[in-house]
Amino acid sequence: MPSKPEDVIKDLKAGKYAPIYFLQGEEPFYIDEITDFIEKNAVPEHEKGFNQTVMYGKDSQMSSIIGNARRFPMMADRQVVIVKEAQNIPNLGKEDTDTLLLNYIQNPLPSTILVFAHKYKVLDGRKALAKELDKKAILVKSEKVPEYKLAPWIENYVSSKGHKIDNKTATLLAESIGNNLEVMTNEIGKMLINFTEKTQIDTSHVHKYVGINKDFNNFELTKAIGVKDIIKANKIVHYFGQNPKGHPLIPMIALMFNYFSKIAITHDMKGASDADLARKLGVNPYFVKEYTIAAKNYHLGKVIDAFEYIKEADLRSKGVDANGMNESQILKELIFKIMH
Repeated sequence: MPSKPEDVIKDLKAGKYAPIYFLQGEEPFYIDEITDFIEKNAVPEHEKGFNQTVMYGKDSQMSSIIGNARRFPMMADRQVVIVKEAQNIPNLGKEDTDTLLLNYIQNPLPSTILVFAHKYKVLDGRKALAKELDKKAILVKSEKVPEYKLAPWIENYVSSKGHKIDNKTATLLAESIGNNLEVMTNEIGKMLINFTEKTQIDTSHVHKYVGINKDFNNFELTKAIGVKDIIKANKIVHYFGQNPKGHPLIPMIALMFNYFSKIAITHDMKGASDADLARKLGVNPYFVKEYTIAAKNYHLGKVIDAFEYIKEADLRSKGVDANGMNESQILKELIFKIMH
């Protein structure tokens, strides 16, 4: 069973290091966080020149990586070997290359910390290498945080930094930034640097320090769509069109899909209590009313139509039947069709 990233980070902060770390998965945030911690802390600064080696996958044969790992530290207790972009190691996944690493896993040098930062991909879990790493090394699978879990993740992350944030404000960040954790933590970091004492983060802080317009953001767009405020929705979409880099189309399409999925669930759970509906939707009970109002404004047939429009916009974003439309025009058409 792969280790949880949070547990690995907790052990590292307690000074517990293992001989081999294999960090893999779609979410680079935890891979970078674990790698960076080991790079900064496992070996004292004055020993790094001789006892810390950073390699890059595309430039490193497995034989060279293992050769470095088998070296003894120079006048120190341990050395660190880090392989960044390990997914690009030549022939990784092929028998000869995997066997070299398998043999090392069987008998690792206790004085070496060997780290593979294998981003955006995972090893084939059916093969011997993945199974052996799971048994005898620290194997981490870093997965994307699902949209419905993002607000609680933000609450926990802010808490870990010594501050607090309410669910409404966390949801605003989640809806406006999306589940790219690197971008999310950078934006939160820009905000928290302004506070020297423990602070309760609210929407005013987000608007001031993160740069999310309090009137024109994803959160306000879905609210406007839900209550069928066509004028406000058009104003927000127009604002997005003036800053397409800040509001790319693909995340907006995902936002619409997630929003109407929740409306569909609300229809399916008609008559359920607010608490049960909140659990099913994965939202704070505070937001249940928003979805019950939206469900009244969009009957189930209209929700099904919305999914068709979203699928059409997704295809156009990939160049299928786009007819020369840019991202802004595709989004405008999508919102128009949904609301009319």
